[in-house]
Amino acid sequence: MTIKQLRAFLAVAQSLSFAQACERLHLSQPALSLAIKTLEESLGGPLLVRTTRSVALTPEGEILLPIAQRLLADWDNAEELLRQHFTLQLGRVAIAAMPSFAANRLPQAIKAFRDRYPKINVAVHDVINEQVVDMVRDRRVELGVVLEPDNLDGLEFATLYLDRFVAVVPPDSALITRPEVSWDDLRDEPFIALQRPSTVRRLIEAQVGQLAVAFESHQFTTIGRMVGQGLGVSIVPSICTQQMRELGGHCIAMSKPTVERSIGLIQRSGIKLSAAAQALADTIRRSAQQVD
Repeated sequence: MTIKQLRAFLAVAQSLSFAQACERLHLSQPALSLAIKTLEESLGGPLLVRTTRSVALTPEGEILLPIAQRLLADWDNAEELLRQHFTLQLGRVAIAAMPSFAANRLPQAIKAFRDRYPKINVAVHDVINEQVVDMVRDRRVELGVVLEPDNLDGLEFATLYLDRFVAVVPPDSALITRPEVSWDDLRDEPFIALQRPSTVRRLIEAQVGQLAVAFESHQFTTIGRMVGQGLGVSIVPSICTQQMRELGGHCIAMSKPTVERSIGLIQRSGIKLSAAAQALADTIRRSAQQVD
């Protein structure tokens, strides 16, 4: 059975008139008759009894009528649903983002996205950098925002901006008057670090060597609060600057060495994004350009 054949049968079955069915479907009578005949042949018997004065359903036609109504309703609903998804009138998109981006930059982008596409639901997974990569690879999300991975096997990475890390010190630190600090200035202070395996920690240790860590946490929020309470110092991506200030820390530019890494969007290589995911990716890119 084809959709065209079912529509032809339903039009005749509901009106019990070939003339009315032709008018409803904008078909010629020979084309309508051929569609009905082909359907009957494919099913193995007559569905309609046609005389010069009337049209009636056979018992098999009576069986097919409610089935055809359901099938065509489902088909039309499916067409409409997909049309709404493609035109971004309806849908859902999932994105994973490292907490520093999820807490500091992503809300602004989602606000812009929501203003433009109010009926698209956005699910945000704020997880550590390594888990973002895993979620994209495992197809649990379409998009991720991460520090550029060392291994891009099966993934595509598009840079949003280059992030230069900053030092975070307590508000009563003697260092807050300086425009920038070096690692030597921080070396003797209790250091608060992200727990392993952390890309941020690995980047820092690649530049300054093994850290003498006094405290560890999985979240920048906890690190900022600890620094704000005077428990030590830390080094974080500059996108966390406002967050660190709100938590009581004071951010200072870092030099000697400079720690920096690209932050960007990742997705699976060769896989086309859904319309909603593509629109969200475009919105995040525009938001990043505005911030820069």
